[in-house]
Amino acid sequence: MPRLPRPVAFWLVAVTTATVLLSSAAPSPLYPVYQQVFGFSAFTLTVVFAVYVIALVGTLLTVGSISDHIGRRPVLAASIVLLIVAMVVFVEADGTGMLLTARILQGLATGALTGTASAALVDLAPTPHVGSMITTATPPLGLATGSVLAGVLVQYAPLPRELVYIVVGTALAVMLVAVAFLPETSPLHGFDSRRHLATTLAPSMSVPGEVRSTFLAAAPAMAATWALGGLYLSLGSSIAAKVLGVTNHAAAGAILCSFFGSAATAAAFGTRLPSRVAIALGYGALGAGVLVTMAATLLTSAPLYVAGSVIAGIGFGTTLLGVMTTMATATAPSDRGRVFAAVFALSYTAFSVPAVVAGLLATHVGLTPTAVGYALFIVGLVVIAAAAAVLTGRRAGADETAEDVETELAECAA
Repeated sequence: MPRLPRPVAFWLVAVTTATVLLSSAAPSPLYPVYQQVFGFSAFTLTVVFAVYVIALVGTLLTVGSISDHIGRRPVLAASIVLLIVAMVVFVEADGTGMLLTARILQGLATGALTGTASAALVDLAPTPHVGSMITTATPPLGLATGSVLAGVLVQYAPLPRELVYIVVGTALAVMLVAVAFLPETSPLHGFDSRRHLATTLAPSMSVPGEVRSTFLAAAPAMAATWALGGLYLSLGSSIAAKVLGVTNHAAAGAILCSFFGSAATAAAFGTRLPSRVAIALGYGALGAGVLVTMAATLLTSAPLYVAGSVIAGIGFGTTLLGVMTTMATATAPSDRGRVFAAVFALSYTAFSVPAVVAGLLATHVGLTPTAVGYALFIVGLVVIAAAAAVLTGRRAGADETAEDVETELAECAA
């Protein structure tokens, strides 16, 4: 079978990744509709959001590294098939049970695909910077597009609860055909025995020793960014409607897009920045944007909330760009599947757990106090991430000084 040229394959994987993340954001503008039709609370809403992430993280921890053994293409194809099935269940959903089932299937598929697609993008990238840019930009781009598409279709198109899934399912079917023509970028190591297979699939979130310190230093930044993204996708539409007074679903989707769209733009245009500079700028924008959205929530100002979302989105994009560039540079090609699986497992855990807690709090204290408390929580994570970056920078500087001294001593001895 003929294979696509590597540049074409790179962009195909990027589009596929964006489409998969688009599908994960599609239910967000629909959550208020589901609440009204199926009659569930804000806490149930966040549970519907969370089961997706639990399934996603569980898959990342089990099959996240399997593409390092059997190849990228089979994992991508199987994930897309499962995601198409999830879209069908969404279309047929007539209650909370089917909605939960669809989200679980969606989480399983997205979890299997996310780490694999990220590894494939790095494998196929013409340069490491381009690979990191696209790996970072495609998730928020997909989330932004999904939020807008779903909002517009819910507000203005027929079949408001079904059409977006029909559109996404059709796009995924096209992607499935195209994936068959991808070149394989991972050596097919296979498995030595059943025990080797069982060990590989056992839940774990390990990274190679040489990457571990880099991973741990980046962990607070990943937690801060994705925890904020979780708030937007779980309670963002409810905040827009019940706190800011935005009842138009398309406008609510646009508010979500202001965050994720600016994140994708920042990731795309920040590639020339050194990773440390990108992370430093990202922390500043992330903290400032969150504080602005907190003020907007207290003042019930939708325009100010959008402005804060754009600033926070820039922080999201530039921070993740720096993190992904650092991780891609530090990781050997044979370990990329499991390293990116660990990256996204941590990220999506931060994506879901705080959001579920926020949903529980919202039912008891209301959306406004919950949103304010969540903002303060994110700011606290940003402070921790900045402290970790400073300590890592000092340690790296000390290591470089020690190496220079050793070199000078060796030259003197010679």
